Amino acid sequence: MSDQSGWVSNTGDQLSELKVLAESKTLLSDYKFASSVEQNTLVYDCEKLLPQISSRDGRRAVMAELGRALLSGPGIVAFKGMYPDTAIVDRVSNVYWEIIEEQHARGEAKGDHYAKPGSNDRVWNVQEKLALRDPDAFVDYYANDFISLIATAWLGPAYQITTQVNVVNPGGDAQQPHRDYHLGFLTDEQAFDYPTHVHLLSPVLTLQGAVAHTNMPRETGPTMYLPHSQKMVSGYVAWRNPVIRNYFAENFAQLPLQKGDGAFFNPAVFHAAGTNQTLDIKRMANLMQIGSAFGRTLETVDRQQMSNAIYPTLQKRKADGWSRQSLQNSIAACAEGYAFPTNLDRDPPLKGLAPQSQSDFVWQALESDRSASDLCATLEALSNRQQTDRA
Repeated sequence: MSDQSGWVSNTGDQLSELKVLAESKTLLSDYKFASSVEQNTLVYDCEKLLPQISSRDGRRAVMAELGRALLSGPGIVAFKGMYPDTAIVDRVSNVYWEIIEEQHARGEAKGDHYAKPGSNDRVWNVQEKLALRDPDAFVDYYANDFISLIATAWLGPAYQITTQVNVVNPGGDAQQPHRDYHLGFLTDEQAFDYPTHVHLLSPVLTLQGAVAHTNMPRETGPTMYLPHSQKMVSGYVAWRNPVIRNYFAENFAQLPLQKGDGAFFNPAVFHAAGTNQTLDIKRMANLMQIGSAFGRTLETVDRQQMSNAIYPTLQKRKADGWSRQSLQNSIAACAEGYAFPTNLDRDPPLKGLAPQSQSDFVWQALESDRSASDLCATLEALSNRQQTDRA
């Protein structure tokens, strides 16, 4: 719930709050360019959209509708026939399978933070890996205009695309319903520290989506969604509530997709990968987390160098009896307090959904009276883990 205090909380009747939103009906008559409403979700036929987006005015009109659908509508849109020629999808899939096979050969079992290794296969930063391994396939795949259309509709221009491949293997269990990056990757305790207006801001900094790289009938476990749930203000601290999860389990939508279809959604929509009930189908999706251009600071700052420089002074101030708050204030002004972006191949979350940040390591070193040289080595190791491999 949210109140006039400016902070969200887990008090109050969260289920009633969610029900009011989730039981809203998506009306096709409210969306001029949509082809249908399926399971309360908007479906767009890409072939029919092409004439509409061929002119500047038509394109802006379509984008305005898509943005409204993600913000105040169901929060989810499906693009049928996004890749009418699926040959390029297959070519990119072949690269993804090669990477997965190499991971297996190295003895790596990379699941994600919602599924145990083995039930799925995850490839982090496949965006860069594809560009380096098969630049032609990368260019042809990302020339698709519907990616640009939906990304610009939600984030505006100058967005940044990151992608991760997820393969749900036969028998792979469903995820728990959740929200996504940014606030969705924080613990409840961390999310409570962000004021209500930041809970409202977080969803408009990222667009979540997926392109189907295999056919996804319902029995393969395509993504489950709760349409309209993105409008729940306290959702970032409510989605772990068992009552909310039970409601999701009884009311989710689950759209089957064909290879080459796409689905994009507001990251605040409650969602989860479904159970793959088949015996022989490995369900592959290219997951997209597309970021706003505005999620950056004004200047480039070497926070590692700064942290090493001030650490001896922090040690002196601690010995002088400074309060925990004062010490942490100084660290916050210097060290990087956010764990992302990082290289999740080498810097995976050990607890929760996010790795430790630079400021976490500085504080831990200070709290445990570690030497300046020890901190220097720790921060250098973190920096190395965060970098991608050079070709």
